[in-house]
Amino acid sequence: MPDPRGFLKYTTRETPQRRPVPLRLRDWKEVYEDFSHDTLREQATRCMDCGIPFCHNGCPLGNLIPEWNDLVRNDRWRDAIERLHATNNFPEFTGRLCPAPCEGSCVLGINQDPVTIKQVEVEIIDNAFDNGWVVPLPPDKLTGKKVAVVGSGPAGLAAAQQLTRAGHAVTVFEREDRIGGLLRYGIPEFKMEKRHIDRRLEQMSAEGTQFRPGVNVGVDVTVAQLRLNYDAVVLAGGATAWRDLPIPGRELDGIHQAMEFLPWANRVQQGDDVLGEDGEPPITAKGKKVIIIGGGDTGADCLGTSHRQGAESVHQFEIMPRPPEERADSTPWPVYPLMFRVSSAHEEGGERVYSVNTEEFLGTDGRVTHLRGHEVEMKAGKFEKVDGSDFELEADLVLLAMGFVGPEREGLLTELGVEFTDRGNVARDDHFATTVPGVFVAGDMGRGQSLIVWAIAEGRAAAAGVDSYLMGDTALPAPIKPTAVPQR
Repeated sequence: MPDPRGFLKYTTRETPQRRPVPLRLRDWKEVYEDFSHDTLREQATRCMDCGIPFCHNGCPLGNLIPEWNDLVRNDRWRDAIERLHATNNFPEFTGRLCPAPCEGSCVLGINQDPVTIKQVEVEIIDNAFDNGWVVPLPPDKLTGKKVAVVGSGPAGLAAAQQLTRAGHAVTVFEREDRIGGLLRYGIPEFKMEKRHIDRRLEQMSAEGTQFRPGVNVGVDVTVAQLRLNYDAVVLAGGATAWRDLPIPGRELDGIHQAMEFLPWANRVQQGDDVLGEDGEPPITAKGKKVIIIGGGDTGADCLGTSHRQGAESVHQFEIMPRPPEERADSTPWPVYPLMFRVSSAHEEGGERVYSVNTEEFLGTDGRVTHLRGHEVEMKAGKFEKVDGSDFELEADLVLLAMGFVGPEREGLLTELGVEFTDRGNVARDDHFATTVPGVFVAGDMGRGQSLIVWAIAEGRAAAAGVDSYLMGDTALPAPIKPTAVPQR
């Protein structure tokens, strides 16, 4: 039983301090200072273990949040990681990268700041790794069944770990040269150091999961070979078809998609030989006037990367109006709140510009030099130009961070013959099975662009569907169904 007056004793929400901006801009390490266990226990004590803990509903994984909060409060760290791992394969990822919809649903958040759930989560898993409690959990016996997982992001890795522990021989295919998907090459090092991926992959390898990076399924391995050699296939390749901006001047040099820009910085940190004679990667913000189009997390990743590369100036454009300082009326508790947020990258500099639309790129000698735009306002659900608000802004580098429209269809998906939804995602039933027998789909490829916590939840649920398909029944947990929630 938690302390029923804990939230009255510790009324202030505390989170780790970020390292000073001038210091952290000189490296690519994670931005947060250490957080003491004593302070963390106080924060965990604020959890009331509500009669109906809405944080469970806010979390797609159904994390047992009040339970591990109380275990931390009582200094029972070994038990806490057991309860955390019961629902989440990779809390070291979600604890760093998830926007914490659980905190938006925290009952304490009705009239106080919510419990620091995300920080408790990441401290539990980091403490577990430090103490050697995260060990391989190989299956007791093998089933003789073989499963191919295509894609090594959080959905693919979660499905692979669950299926390996169920006794199946699992091979994870990844077309990039390293395992990790967007965790590896889309998330900047300052948000999550890649050592966290590597140590989890060591555990998975020891459990029996096989990894084959540098293999483009549908090209290097044909669909016929895949179906012949494996009893089931899990598609977890993500929603990698990015949204473009087809306006005049888009063809100019110096305009790139965010995912054409971000991986180079990560490759440098991995030690790859990608630097040119000038000591810079092929696409860099160094010394440039940068404009980022898109106000979401990917845009913030481009912002923090541009700061560390030495951009002369950075503007981040968002077509939507600036969110309110407090929870918007349109997103009442326990819905995830729409509100103004300042990420570590925003804290480091740059100018955030809201309610603007880009209408044209201008250039000289085939290279972008300016952006032409105007302000907009929402009327009757549509954006309308604000008269007299036209402007031009210098730009040497433009980064498009406007999200993704779905999975890439050509190649693997087309050859498999899977069907698609009206929104362009791979169609699946309540067991995550596609319209092709033996082929399942998890994560953004079937859901559309979404959150890491949804990817892991779908990977776990898809694994249960695969196990049931292969064995006639399953003991693996299936935390969600595709039809349980609308696509994000």
